[in-house]
Amino acid sequence: MNLADVSVATMTWARSPAEEIALRRSLATLAAMGLRVAVADAGNSLPFTEFLRALPGFTVVIPQERGLVAQVHAALALADTSASRFILYTEPDKERFFEQQLLDYLARAPARDDTDVVLAARSEQALATFPMMQRYTEGVINHLAGELLGVHGDYSYGPFVMTRDLVRVIAAMDLKLGWGWRHAAFVSAFRRSGRITHIVGEYECPLHQREEDDDERMHRIRQLGENVRGLIAESSR
Repeated sequence: MNLADVSVATMTWARSPAEEIALRRSLATLAAMGLRVAVADAGNSLPFTEFLRALPGFTVVIPQERGLVAQVHAALALADTSASRFILYTEPDKERFFEQQLLDYLARAPARDDTDVVLAARSEQALATFPMMQRYTEGVINHLAGELLGVHGDYSYGPFVMTRDLVRVIAAMDLKLGWGWRHAAFVSAFRRSGRITHIVGEYECPLHQREEDDDERMHRIRQLGENVRGLIAESSR
């Protein structure tokens, strides 16, 4: 897959000064890759929003509606205005992935119009570097998605390439799905093409994210519930 064929969609919400610093560093790294990047920002920090707008190749929108899925919709809609064949969705805090692994991932991704989804997937060794509750909950949803679709692999790392047609499917999804929008998208993509591709790599957990507290563990449990709802919502159509 050529860089010229890909634009990026992501969303940002800098909830603390420390998180803002981390996102600035990560997204500056992404900007250095020379890709076109569409960002849906929460708009809660004017200096951060202005920082995003100043990054080369970045276009920024602040959605009127609040919430994760609303931001995803806005980012994908903005990325869809580009002429690229494919859109790479990613969370914004993937600094190591952007700096060391993004180019390899895209080079290994098949540039086929009939492959709706190409996921960056962690190896077993890489998955083992993540906190215990995250490994457990993501292991559950990965297993369920694999059993449902008949294609086993890691559905939970984050970045994935999609064809532009899938953007309109995601745009129709319920804003209440939360993180379940991703797994609902994977079900829809598989139904359309019968193809889901996993690009396995050593996508390890950053050192500063390897500890989890009670809040983080509860977040992972809630996220698992949302992911299961996403599978159910799309599978029951």
